[in-house]
Amino acid sequence: MCPPPEGARAPTGGGFAPAGRACRGPRPAPHGYRRAYRVAGEGPALVLIHGIGDSSATWADLIPDLARSHTVIAPDLLGHGSSDKPRADYSVAAYANGVRDLLTTLDIESATLVGHSLGGGVAMQFAYQFPERTERLILVSAGGVGGEVNPVLRAVSLPGAHLMLSALRLPGMRLQVGIFLRLMRLLDTDLGQDAPELLNLVDALPDATSRSAFIRTLRAVVDWRGQAVTMLDRCYLTEGMPTMLLWGDRDSVVPVRHAYGAHQAMPGSRLEIFEGAGHFPFHSDPARFLDLVEEFTSTTSPADWSREHWRELLRAGRPGTTAGRPDTAHNRAVERDLREASERSAT
Repeated sequence: MCPPPEGARAPTGGGFAPAGRACRGPRPAPHGYRRAYRVAGEGPALVLIHGIGDSSATWADLIPDLARSHTVIAPDLLGHGSSDKPRADYSVAAYANGVRDLLTTLDIESATLVGHSLGGGVAMQFAYQFPERTERLILVSAGGVGGEVNPVLRAVSLPGAHLMLSALRLPGMRLQVGIFLRLMRLLDTDLGQDAPELLNLVDALPDATSRSAFIRTLRAVVDWRGQAVTMLDRCYLTEGMPTMLLWGDRDSVVPVRHAYGAHQAMPGSRLEIFEGAGHFPFHSDPARFLDLVEEFTSTTSPADWSREHWRELLRAGRPGTTAGRPDTAHNRAVERDLREASERSAT
């Protein structure tokens, strides 16, 4: 393996390399693919999982502060960043398996998971598949807890998406997209709150391989109707697991009402709303984000998972979340999401 960046721990398996390094290990990677990651600090493990089209670089400014009290691991999910982009399985279940493999490679038994957008869905899926390895959940503008999603993402899930994304690389198109997003920002629209980050997503798809991986990932979770998989029907299984939801109240990608629905469906969860923030609240107000993560991880005990408790929860099944609540449009929408959850469940 190539040497890690200064301050990073050397990888212990041939399949993982520090993010941003253009090298490959001398041995075949596990499952045949090279996966990049960032790691820093010492202490309880904290895994940062980015969203679709993004990479571990989205956490770069936060990692030094978090690493003062944690071992911080931030992978580039398969198909993203410096990781390989094969024709492969890009489902949330496969991504959860990838996180498990990385932790196993680093000899980490359990961790607190911080997931943003798609990464939030991956974090929830990880907790579902590997509850004994999950200490806490911090879900940031997470996907997988409702049906709504930005119309642009629904459009990219349709046939012909390759041509649409390829057109963004034509001369002058990035400038036009930038002008449009700046206009949305000047008009104070919700979409405009995330203008810089959305423009970065355009830059993150420089070639056909990257675009193909992006489309495969998107189609695994989104179709023309909206988000195609959900964990909402199994959120009750987080009972006893410290869970915090962080959301911007002007999120144009995953509406903030999803946060309230997830909060109702997750027993004992904590909800923090970032006023004026869009889909990237940890960019809008990094100081508050850091304070919340540090406070939450230091004042809660890791989940004490037991097979018996898990069995009892499964046998009891999902309780109703809006029974006895006022008949408001919000509560009706939450109940509708719950009714639809069974047909969109992740496996």
